[in-house]
Amino acid sequence: MAHSTAGAPHTAEHDHPPPADPRRRLALALICVAQFMLVLDVTVVNVALPDMAADLDLGRATLTWVVTAYTLCFGGLMLLGGRLADALGARRTLLAGLALFTTASLITGLAPSAPVLLGGRIGQGVGAALLSPAALSVVTTSFHGTERNKALGVWSAIGGAGAAAGVVLGGALTVGPGWPWVFYVNVPVGLLLLAALPALVPARPPMPARLDIPGALLVTTGTAALIHGLVEAGDAGWTDASTLLPLAGSLVAYAAFAVVERASRAPLMDLRMFTRRPVLAGAFLMLVATALLISFFFLGSAYLQHIRGFSPLRTGLLFLPVAVATGVGAHVGSRLVGRIGSRPTAVAGMAVAAAGTVPLTRLSENGSVYAGLLPGFALASLGIGTVFVTASTTALAMVEHREAGLASGVVNTFHEVGGSIGVAVVSTVAAAGFERGSAGGFSDAFTVCAATAAVGAIVSMGLVPRGKPQTTAGPHGH
Repeated sequence: MAHSTAGAPHTAEHDHPPPADPRRRLALALICVAQFMLVLDVTVVNVALPDMAADLDLGRATLTWVVTAYTLCFGGLMLLGGRLADALGARRTLLAGLALFTTASLITGLAPSAPVLLGGRIGQGVGAALLSPAALSVVTTSFHGTERNKALGVWSAIGGAGAAAGVVLGGALTVGPGWPWVFYVNVPVGLLLLAALPALVPARPPMPARLDIPGALLVTTGTAALIHGLVEAGDAGWTDASTLLPLAGSLVAYAAFAVVERASRAPLMDLRMFTRRPVLAGAFLMLVATALLISFFFLGSAYLQHIRGFSPLRTGLLFLPVAVATGVGAHVGSRLVGRIGSRPTAVAGMAVAAAGTVPLTRLSENGSVYAGLLPGFALASLGIGTVFVTASTTALAMVEHREAGLASGVVNTFHEVGGSIGVAVVSTVAAAGFERGSAGGFSDAFTVCAATAAVGAIVSMGLVPRGKPQTTAGPHGH
């Protein structure tokens, strides 16, 4: 998964681009390292969760928030981060986000308790929401023409590499120096980047930009309330007040967000974009694909370590083919979209994801992980990778060029939020697996994943537009 132009500030082409800065290639390399850290932190924690739980006495609900707090703030505030890069300048916003992310990584690693741990993850998410769109703005303004396409290709490749490296690095660090190092590893890298980037990234004048802070807070609060309600359902049940009140609160916050956006002269998210069928289809595909993939990492890591007694490193290595299969699926999907069109590619990708998940619905406390779990994971991930690239190309290449930035923002917001919601749902369904150490809870959660992918295939038949996108999209999800 990589990040799209989501939330990126406006970078209109100039008739006469500025002279090429010889430092821009080194700047690109360092900015890609920064983006790599952000993507890494989505998956790196999954393998370390059981050790965190043992050291800090964390329950299932808290473990769920360790994953979702980061993606929630990253996705919910990313569009605001893009506007801040317009208003304050991309260089300043980039460095502020990097400083916050680095500091929060140190705090998270030092965390003696759940509140500090979750506070650190929230800080990481806010820093990422500032850093990522500002970094992408620097890339798009530093390169022009064919060089820009190559630079964006490098940027998008970072995503798949980050996801793959995250699971292996998370396992190696957890079994070696310990789980805090999955966060500490960001600190020296962040400090080196903070020292080097100011001399390499030119300061450009900020552009006038209105900041829709109420909109950003409402959409983030609404999603946080939704996740809280979903997580509570695993312990209290679906009819308990502790479940229903947050769920109702999320609906109120989303309704208020819609009102604020319609009234704003510079809305964070132009809700009229959802009347564009390609954008609606892309957002749906991105939501489902990310929910499935992040849920696989979350559930698989817990099952392998809780139920099967795998070490963190062995677990991380087992996930490597999953990450590779996702990248292969994205490559195949980019070819298929151009040849057979968005709709059949999306339907096929969802169907393959559903088929791959079916063997995972029959997990047990014994049996071969390599014959049962791994092939299913890899096949499902192949399908999900196809859906990722279809989501991006459909949303970005089937709307007018002037709307591509807005469409990208919508799709990437659904990307991060999808991961948060997916983990909350499967955590609740698998509650028995976490608390009683039974494989049945995990089987139930994978059954929900299989059903979601199958429904996704059916919905795609009617929702995804016919036809072939005119161009391939830029970077897509992590």
